[in-house]
Amino acid sequence: MSVGTLDTKRLPAGAVLVVGAGLAGLYLALKLAPRQVFVLTSRRSSKGAASAWAQGGIAAALSAEDSAESHARDTIAAGDGLVDPEIAHILATEGPDRVHDLAALGVPFDRNENDELYLSLEAAHSMPRVARVKGDTAGREIINVMVKQAQAADHITGLIGWRAESLLQDGNGAIAGALARNDDGALLGIEADVTVMATGGVGGLFAVTTNPKTARGDALGMAAVVGAKMRDMEFVQFHPTAIDIGRDPAPLATEALRGEGAVLTNSDGVRFMPRYHAQGELAPRDDVARAIFAEIEAGRQPYLDCRAAIGSHFDEEFPTVFESCMSAGIDPRVALIPVAPAVHYHMGGLSTDSHGQTSLDSLLAIGECSATGVHGANRLASNSLLEAVVFGGRAANYINGRDWAERRAGTIRLQPWLSMSKDVSQTLRQAMTAKCGVRRDARKLNELIDLIDGLIARVGRANPLVASRVIAAAALAREESRGGHFREDFPTESDRAVSSYLTYDRLD
Repeated sequence: MSVGTLDTKRLPAGAVLVVGAGLAGLYLALKLAPRQVFVLTSRRSSKGAASAWAQGGIAAALSAEDSAESHARDTIAAGDGLVDPEIAHILATEGPDRVHDLAALGVPFDRNENDELYLSLEAAHSMPRVARVKGDTAGREIINVMVKQAQAADHITGLIGWRAESLLQDGNGAIAGALARNDDGALLGIEADVTVMATGGVGGLFAVTTNPKTARGDALGMAAVVGAKMRDMEFVQFHPTAIDIGRDPAPLATEALRGEGAVLTNSDGVRFMPRYHAQGELAPRDDVARAIFAEIEAGRQPYLDCRAAIGSHFDEEFPTVFESCMSAGIDPRVALIPVAPAVHYHMGGLSTDSHGQTSLDSLLAIGECSATGVHGANRLASNSLLEAVVFGGRAANYINGRDWAERRAGTIRLQPWLSMSKDVSQTLRQAMTAKCGVRRDARKLNELIDLIDGLIARVGRANPLVASRVIAAAALAREESRGGHFREDFPTESDRAVSSYLTYDRLD
């Protein structure tokens, strides 16, 4: 049937619409069996999902020397006062079983001579607990396995080539599916009783990022304009060591390199991290990112020196980084790697409980677009892939454990997607990096908000503009420096650690 000029598709009763096909979305879809699942994605997961780009691995208490308590403590410490301890313990306690589940599905984790998982050390972890795949290809290998499993699953239907652009609501304000558009401009309203957002992060809103450029906060924009509550939106994590070779998105030099002993030097050949933090290269990511940014501002190009720590084994241990460097004429076995901070992960997102339930009926969120409170102000390295499977699994159990009301769309709102032309996108990305980047202040943030408001007045409430507006407003409201959020005009941390909760039109 049609609504106006729109075709609509009604999913079977009780079926789940999953928006996004990264690790969180695919793991959830697999765990929902035998319930019917429809996965909406604009491109195949191996090409467009940020999960596939994760290099370091997946963190969990997998060794006899480790414990869930230790992992939870490290997670809480990295989050700088804003991690929900109960959620951190859920992540750490359920994590090992989820990693073993991935292995059983076919993920070829690296193992030692005793067939035990090889575990590496990353920043702010108190011991080695990061399971890797072929050195630095964990994300890609895990996604490849998930895609194969999903393709073979009878209960999963892929809606490939469609990009969700707005949420449908019934007459009571509950979510009733999504409106999607394909590359030809055709529109499809998909009515569903349960809708799950698993769209990833916000890196594409910034000029320098390690994320796919399509990661533009779509879930945040879609949900914000229909009243969803968001949490800790100001906390954006900048990966300290994007490879600075002028590419968009920037290739990533994984945290594991520093875990293996690589050091940061400036253009004078001087190691600089000990001047900024007692933990040196293994300091929390936000501290390392600001130190590198300070060296850049001082005119001293930062480099990652892997020659002594990795050396001739670089191509075997870190093939992805090796390939990126060699493609730019840099041989990391004998040369320094130029690095710069880049947007890497968003700690904030749609506010959910431990099962992924948002503030809106029949709408769940999992993965990077959600905010359970597990990351707080600064995500612990390699907790992101773990979050995807732990909370993706919990959301599946929650959905399968209850009956869902039938949802029929009331009005279908068009979204000004096509108005996000290249010049509008570039204007937004440059402004977000310049005014809401590693170092922020009220003047820059107010200028940014005025610019975004002007763009919204010009082209409409496009999802990337709405998501950026909420991030900027949250950053302006937090008058302190904490975790990934640093205010030059409020450089100290306040005595009271409080998460921020907001909706599109007001701050709670």
